[in-house]
Amino acid sequence: MNHLERAPLGKNSDNPNKYSPELLFPINRATNRSILGIESNSTPFFGVDIWNAYELSWLNHKGKPQIGIATFIVPAHSPNIIESKSWKLYLNSLNNHSFNSEEALIKTLSTDLTATAGAFVSVKIARPEMVAAAGMKELQGKLLDRLDIEINPNEQPNSALLSADHQHPPVEESLVTHLLRSSCPVTGQPDWASVQINYAGPEINEEGLLRYLIAFREHQEFHEHCVEKIFTDIKKICRPTKLSVYARYTRRGGIDINPFRADYNAPWPENTRHSRQ
Repeated sequence: MNHLERAPLGKNSDNPNKYSPELLFPINRATNRSILGIESNSTPFFGVDIWNAYELSWLNHKGKPQIGIATFIVPAHSPNIIESKSWKLYLNSLNNHSFNSEEALIKTLSTDLTATAGAFVSVKIARPEMVAAAGMKELQGKLLDRLDIEINPNEQPNSALLSADHQHPPVEESLVTHLLRSSCPVTGQPDWASVQINYAGPEINEEGLLRYLIAFREHQEFHEHCVEKIFTDIKKICRPTKLSVYARYTRRGGIDINPFRADYNAPWPENTRHSRQ
């Protein structure tokens, strides 16, 4: 497996002028999951990573530029994630490539991304007017941001900040924050997200949970890894009987990444962008 220092992220890159699937750069999920105590053949969750690409363009059979907004679904059980800048460069390499049909483009995208991720990646392309018609929608749930709490700016996302009430009857609720900020592990640039946590079980202490999520501000990790850390820490400390974590990150380089993890038959997350995306 390639190492991050060989990835295009954080380096100057020429814009590709021809179709180049070899630009796609895989990152093994198992490396980070082992840090969380997750065995690659026994993950405590299922889920997907929903990627939306807003700058997709290609040529039709007459050489006329076409545009679309693409949605890619990468299963969480795939052995690899795909480094986002390499994905962006790969999409750029299609700008001057001609396809006989949109179906041919979709097949090419799915084939290349599946080969890199190591599991089937589904692809959909929508016209801008179709996406505009869907509008925007904020994540639904009890807003943790309402809490007036004091924050230690040097705090790290330690699971010791989490707690739950195991003495009283269980609850079922959705909790939301717009205050998640993590940092790219290569460039150090900030990544902003809204998070929705659905759970059933002992009532989670809201102040501790918000402190824990805010503490990601200086945590350097990829989007998918942050969501898996949040999931595993809550599951370990609060011991809910059902848990799902869904993060919608703001876009960078024309792409947003939205990881979803759950340990029960949770409703499929809506891929509707919110006001900051």
